[in-house]
Amino acid sequence: MTVPSVPSFMELIDSAERSAVHLEMRDVYAVEEERSKLEAWRAGVRLDPADRESWWRPWLDLIARAVDRGVTVRRARVVSEPVSEYIRYEHSGTFTNVAAGEQVRWLPRRDAAGLCLPANDFWLIDGRRVRWNHFDGDGRDTEPEMSDDPEIAEQCGAAFEAVWERAIPHEDYKLS
Repeated sequence: MTVPSVPSFMELIDSAERSAVHLEMRDVYAVEEERSKLEAWRAGVRLDPADRESWWRPWLDLIARAVDRGVTVRRARVVSEPVSEYIRYEHSGTFTNVAAGEQVRWLPRRDAAGLCLPANDFWLIDGRRVRWNHFDGDGRDTEPEMSDDPEIAEQCGAAFEAVWERAIPHEDYKLS
């Protein structure tokens, strides 16, 4: 097994030829780039569906480019219920991901019982490259890792598909 260097998200998504899937399993993320957006949301600011220019750039442009070239981009979120404040914030802005072409589903954690899931969030690119996203106990991101181990990629793909099969499409998921 080789452990490739960790590309930026821009490089990672731009490298996808067929698929990019993302499994998220935390109820709180404290990613520095989102701090001001979360604070604005807490103050009552909501994204305007009619004002696409105000949405999360350059991320959504990256996703739209990938989808335009035929890459299927899917995100599954395993969440505790009732949901955390952070998940409420995430849910309120997910329409932008969907508008960019990403498919998003939500799986209540109680409905994930019996699934074998990895300990870390990940991106799986074209079913063969895994980017592990590591976080500390408070949700701050730490050093990510890459793997091109075929067994790990297969396990991640199976875990993602198991979640996806049980999960609720974004437009049908109601917060509790």
